[in-house]
Amino acid sequence: MSADFLDLLREQARRHPDAPALGMIGERPLGYAELVTVIDTVSNRLHANGFRQGDRMLFSIRPCVDAVALIFGTIAAGGTIVFVDPGVGPELFARRLAVVEPTWAATESLLHLLSGPLHRLGRARGLALPAFGKLPVRHIHSGPRLPGTPGRSIPLRRLFEPTTGDPVTVEPDTDALIVFTSGTTDDPKAVVHTRGSLGAGLAAMAGRSTLGPGAHLHTEQLMMGLPALMAGARWSMPRYPRFGTHIDPIGFTRTLDAATHAFFTPADLAVALSAIEAGSLAAPTGLREVSLGGAPVTTALLRRAKAALPHCEFLAIYGMTEILPVAITTGTAKLAFAEAGDPLGAPVDGVDARLADDGELILSGPNLCRGYLGGEPLKEIHTGDLARIDGETIVLIGRKKDMLIRGKTNIYPGLYEPVIARVDGVRQAIMIGVPDEIGDERVLLAVVAAGEPQAVRARLERELPRLIDTSALPDEIVMVDEIPVSGRTSKPDRAALRTLLTRNS
Repeated sequence: MSADFLDLLREQARRHPDAPALGMIGERPLGYAELVTVIDTVSNRLHANGFRQGDRMLFSIRPCVDAVALIFGTIAAGGTIVFVDPGVGPELFARRLAVVEPTWAATESLLHLLSGPLHRLGRARGLALPAFGKLPVRHIHSGPRLPGTPGRSIPLRRLFEPTTGDPVTVEPDTDALIVFTSGTTDDPKAVVHTRGSLGAGLAAMAGRSTLGPGAHLHTEQLMMGLPALMAGARWSMPRYPRFGTHIDPIGFTRTLDAATHAFFTPADLAVALSAIEAGSLAAPTGLREVSLGGAPVTTALLRRAKAALPHCEFLAIYGMTEILPVAITTGTAKLAFAEAGDPLGAPVDGVDARLADDGELILSGPNLCRGYLGGEPLKEIHTGDLARIDGETIVLIGRKKDMLIRGKTNIYPGLYEPVIARVDGVRQAIMIGVPDEIGDERVLLAVVAAGEPQAVRARLERELPRLIDTSALPDEIVMVDEIPVSGRTSKPDRAALRTLLTRNS
């Protein structure tokens, strides 16, 4: 049975009680012993207010120390945190709520205001929010009590008032976290992680990083901050803009001087690198390691990153909501890889990777989620990614659903995009198929250039025939200013790119 992640945290508190653990940037952090005390206090206060083991708490508070303490305290109390993005729209939000049936909701008071008395202002800002205050649950609110906050809502700070009581005993296979994957209103898929699956994943993540006592990670990402705590490192978080739901990558980079470690999505790192290259942003000098995840990490991006931060190593993390992490490799190893495909590295400890007959990557391990809410327990997960295994290294060669068909040839963009991205002057390259009148696909290569676009196009026309299969050569190379992205991790949005290029053709 996998170790409970809260037990792993308590072990760090026993080893390093006074070491800095968690705080906002620029503030004194809580020590490890202090953090454990706060977690136990929140757990006891929740139970005193009627919270019971098995209760589910809908969570809509932006990352901060109090939010993390409430997450930990809820799980310590035997409850389950439910992450449902309110930005998905009221219809999908309501359908997801009907699936998880939360009994509690922790909400920023600002969301109560913008979904209640100021809902018109919220819509004007592009926020089609559900009416949080009308949800038939027990409420907790963070921040000042603003109009729209339910009258009986418990102020979050009240849960931190000192109290006594013994920690609740909860088994590692108890549900801890529910996260929804992309889906429709007809088929919302809720991934359920246990305390044990989280513990296994967090331990595996820490084992592949240089995080440890004395290290300082700066990120707002929960699933990156937790491994830092498991390893005995310090985790600091940036501040969100007052009305913002995303961290500005340039502002975030400006706060990295005191950090030794950081996490970026590839899209956010690209924004920061552009500012560093333009001379409008100073490169942080103390960083030793930057983790990248949430989207493919290209060699073109790594070359830029190495040039801007030559003393820093980069880690490319591959995983999915159902099982995180799966594999981790260094930027150095990716840049040295000369074969076709995208090297992901060796599976982390405990993860078993195998290939189906059609090449699809199938995974299992102690960090695999329990399953989907309402479904049978999962023993393994079909990733939808096509791969090969070279020795111990998983090499991604494409997505089943991204496959293009031209004539009798199946073309997997993921096999060729990393190779194309290595061509001098290519910043990003995405292959898409545009169906023609007979159902075949015309292959377009969209390229963001790091140099003069027409010169880069000419170089690609010369070099591609010797770099990739002739059967996969694009019918047209289209130079674009940027690749559309979607989702919180800013993955390339192939559907939006297809629409854009079709409209402009």
